[in-house]
Amino acid sequence: MSTTPALRGLAQVNIPADDVAATRDWYVQALGVQPYFQQPDAAEPAYVEFRLGDRRDELGIIDRHYLPPSEAAAGGGVIARWHVDDLEGMVTHLMSIRATEHEPITPRGDEGFVTASMLDPFGNILGLIHSPHFLEQL
Repeated sequence: MSTTPALRGLAQVNIPADDVAATRDWYVQALGVQPYFQQPDAAEPAYVEFRLGDRRDELGIIDRHYLPPSEAAAGGGVIARWHVDDLEGMVTHLMSIRATEHEPITPRGDEGFVTASMLDPFGNILGLIHSPHFLEQL
């Protein structure tokens, strides 16, 4: 077994939003910082990301329609994502110990970010991400 922990650190927290631009603007006021990333653009973003705190942790605002169907209709909610080096391997491992897929493995753009989320046997969401940004911060 590897000596590197499977969950290497909290890499990202995502907040779902019906109106990403309005939510972004509120968080700009609340946090006092501008987002560093907006996709596809600032005029009509589907995803916005801030870097916060001493470790420059990622707070993302994501258009609700990109969420798994069971979450898309619900209000509120947060998905905290833990960085893993081998996302596919971790998903396979978790499924072998009775976790179920909540969100399939999904590439996010062309820069190497890939996410997934699993439901543990008790109904809790475990968010996973392979994040080049997280690795750069190490």
